[in-house]
This record gives sequence, structure tokens and C-alpha cells, in this order.
Amino acid sequence: MILAAGLTDAVLDVGRSAGLAAVGVAPADILQPARDALHLRKRAGLADVMQFTYRNPDRSTDPQRSMPGAKSIVAAALGYRSDLDGDVAECGSVASSGAVARVARYAWNDYYGRLREGLEAMADVLRAAGHAAEVHADDNHLVDRNVAHLAGLGWYGKNANLLLEGRGSWFVLGGVLTTAPLVVNPTPSADGCHTCRRCLDGCPTGAIVAPGVVDARRCLAWLVQGPGPIPVEFREAVHDRIYGCDDCQEVCPPNRDAPVASSVSLAPIESAPPLRTVPLEFLLTADDATLLAHLGRWYIADRDPDVLRRTALVVLGNIADPEAPETHALLRPYLQHRSGLLREHAHWAAQRLRRRANGSPTSTAEPAEPIA
Repeated sequence: MILAAGLTDAVLDVGRSAGLAAVGVAPADILQPARDALHLRKRAGLADVMQFTYRNPDRSTDPQRSMPGAKSIVAAALGYRSDLDGDVAECGSVASSGAVARVARYAWNDYYGRLREGLEAMADVLRAAGHAAEVHADDNHLVDRNVAHLAGLGWYGKNANLLLEGRGSWFVLGGVLTTAPLVVNPTPSADGCHTCRRCLDGCPTGAIVAPGVVDARRCLAWLVQGPGPIPVEFREAVHDRIYGCDDCQEVCPPNRDAPVASSVSLAPIESAPPLRTVPLEFLLTADDATLLAHLGRWYIADRDPDVLRRTALVVLGNIADPEAPETHALLRPYLQHRSGLLREHAHWAAQRLRRRANGSPTSTAEPAEPIA
């Protein structure tokens, strides 16, 4: 049997060699701070209809539910900040020189796929030493940020992201749950935000309602991927976003000076340029199967491509040329669409385009058409 310290070093060294930016060890105890926060915010309605770790807070904050007898969790962060300015990936066979919708950085490539590779490499070391090991990343079994904080990887920022010292928050997080008695980190990272509140002030919808507390009902990152209609009062703030929102990270001082991620961590699982934007023409003309084939690794509520089309219609109203025939050609089929959700968003987009064409930026307070 390898001694705990030696096994811990071996596991963490493998993770670093696999391109993980930071690794550490937390105890496999109940994540009480995360449990308390999830219950409190769920009762307050701040989770909206979001599931994820909110679905069953007691389960997602108890490592023993996933692995009875677990003793340690190896936490890991993989960087995704890049300075790539090259070509972007194309979606399908639709070529478009028209308006495009913006994708948040964490979804440019399959960074979680690369993270899982690094986690599996560490898990293999643990299994070879005779211990059980399970990889968890973006699967709602554990609150990754709480684990990473306990493992000493970073501190909770006021935007609720985990920030790594000198490297900011451009990271995806995951862990390896194991029965191995590894050497755990003695103290979590201290707060590094101090008096800064740029993320609170910089959120376009005021979704960060208190330091570290995000109201999902106002958060664009959730609203553009969640189910149902996008609230009318936030549609103009969606602007050109089709997936995610980076605003609270972009204004964060540590993120501005953060180094780019290593070439190892940025290498995609399947060789492809980053998907930084998606043409509205593709989003509004491709069939269901094509949309899911190209964008299916994203979280899409109920796996329903109409969620993407709904958001694309909002983006169309916000940024497309209101005088261009191609804009109206994309919009026209949706004005009488069988889906009440899409029809209502199309009528809102038509009104928004008319206001923009007339030089009036003021939004309407109600949906353009009731949702059937």
C-alpha cells in the first residue's frame, strides 16, 4: 500500500501533467456551506426553475450518497481563457455573412471533455493503488465550487465564481471521489475580492443581488438556456447572446490580467476551431436534428431546439439589420409559427426591429402576443 502522502503527490502530479491548472484534495464530508446556501436560495425563489444541484441539495452536498465509504475528493480546475483570434467553427452547411449570436467562453470548446480526461488520469492512479475512484464534472452529484474551495484551489468571488490566485475565474471545475485516505488541504483560500464590487455593478440585469448570491430569474446565462419565454424586461439585455454570459467575469480585475490557459488544456477533444459565434441564419433555418448535432453538447432545456430558436429570435430583434430583406426572411416564418413560444418571440422581434428602424430604443413592457 502506497503511503497517503506519496499517493497524494502521485495523483496530483498526474493531474498537472494532464494540463489541469490547479489540483488539490478536500475531505469527503458533507458540504455544509453549500447545502445551507442551496436550501436558502431555493426557498427564496432565486433558483427559478433551475435544477442542477438545486434538484436535491442534500444529495449534491453529501459525497457519501455518490460513494459510500469515500474519504477524499481530488478537486481540479481546467483553464479555458484564450487569446484565439483565428477562424471560428461553422455550424452545419449554412454559410452566412449576416448577424451572428455570441457564445460564452466556457462553451467555445468541449472543455469539460478535456477536464474529464485529466480527472480520469488521476482516477486511474487511485484505482491502480487499490482504491475506488469516480470522476464527477458538471454532473450535479457534487457542488464543484465548494469542493474546490475546501481543496485550496481558490476563493468564492462576489459573482459566485471560484477565483484562483493570480489566475481569475476562467476555469471549469470537477473532482475525483475516492476511498483513498489522501492528504487534504488544511485551510481554504482566503477571500481575495476585498472591497471590489465591479461584478455586482457590471451585471447588465442586476442579477448579483448580494456578494456571492445570484438570482437566476435575472441572470442572462440562465435565461438564454432555460425553458419557457425570456422575460420581456430582459430581452434587450440579452443583446447578441445565444449561450451563456461572461459580463461578470470580464469586468473582474483578476480576470483582466489572468494568463491564457495552457495549450494542453485548450486542445479540444475533437480538433476544431472555437465556436465563438453562431449565425442566426443557421439557428433559425436548421432542423431539430441538425441543431442538436452541432450544439447538443450545450445544456438545452428539455433538449428542445426551440429554446435555441426562441433566443435567436430575441437576438435577431436586437442586432440584425432592420432594413435588410434577409432579416425579414428569417423572421417571417415565425410570425405564424405553430409554437406559441416562438410566435410570441417573433412578434416581439418584429416590434423591436421597427423601433430600431425608427430610431426609438425604448422597449415595450408586455409581450407582443400572448403565448398560446
